[in-house]
Amino acid sequence: MNDEHQVDAEAGRPAPTPPPAGPLADVRAQLEGIVIGQAGAISQLLAALIAGGHVLLEGVPGVAKTRLARSLAAVFQASFSRIQFTPDLMPSDVTGVNVFEPEQGRFRFRPGPIFADILLVDEVNRAPAKTQAALLEAMQERQVTLDGASHLLPEAFTVLATQNPIEYEGTYPLPEAQLDRFLMKVVIDYPERDDELAMLAAAHSQGPEWDRPVEHIREPADLERLREAREAAHQIETDAAVLEFVLSIVRASREFASFSLGASPRTSIMLLQAAKAWALLQGRGYLTPDDVRDVALPVLRHRVLLTPEAQIEGLDADHCIQTLLQQVAIPR
Repeated sequence: MNDEHQVDAEAGRPAPTPPPAGPLADVRAQLEGIVIGQAGAISQLLAALIAGGHVLLEGVPGVAKTRLARSLAAVFQASFSRIQFTPDLMPSDVTGVNVFEPEQGRFRFRPGPIFADILLVDEVNRAPAKTQAALLEAMQERQVTLDGASHLLPEAFTVLATQNPIEYEGTYPLPEAQLDRFLMKVVIDYPERDDELAMLAAAHSQGPEWDRPVEHIREPADLERLREAREAAHQIETDAAVLEFVLSIVRASREFASFSLGASPRTSIMLLQAAKAWALLQGRGYLTPDDVRDVALPVLRHRVLLTPEAQIEGLDADHCIQTLLQQVAIPR
């Protein structure tokens, strides 16, 4: 089973990708034509973008994480920046520096690569603590502070951070406080065989153009479309019973036997925001419990810690979350 698909808590099967409806159906269709075989990851990424949250992308090399990020920025005609995190990366390499101008007799702020609508941070767990702290402020406050002065980031500022799940040498584990700032952790797995074959055929027919995915966007949207989608998501009707369902899931994670750390109170808000964005992607103006369950996995998987006993048994966060969802009563 591909991890990028959501899991139906009752049936234990992948939940379907949202149908081609909603305000960004054309955007999703174009992205699915460029990043073949990752429909689930694309839908989750769009939901996170509509909800105004940052995304941690996890996957082995070569599963199109960078291609997806570049294509997402291009389809919205958004500014894009990429930073390769390394152990010697300094905070100023990310945020920018104050440069002294002798002619003016004063310092001028020179923005760093973080000042972009879509920021791709490659191998986020390879940077030292000080650089992680600078990124953390930007993710939470959407601003950069240097020498006591604050500089606002673009309104659409979104961090897409990648990490390799199989390489740990030379990495710095992300602190829980920073992990909690990511709305979703999207796991990008290998595509299905038919999708991989379609990808191979496309690469063969397109030749060198295959490596320039932004050129395949025929009908770009713009950031105004994104702003409208965000506003529409805020207007999604939500019944009190669904709010109780969201809270029940989060609170149940704190008492779940296999978790040594459950989800924080911030998680309730993020789970609700993600579910409303998911409902919007399906073309509905109201929220259902199924929307909440469909986004629970990417919203929760990086916010819980397994007990040593659960790890010894070979359990993982996804499996435990699926079990937890089966135990929480669904409002009728």
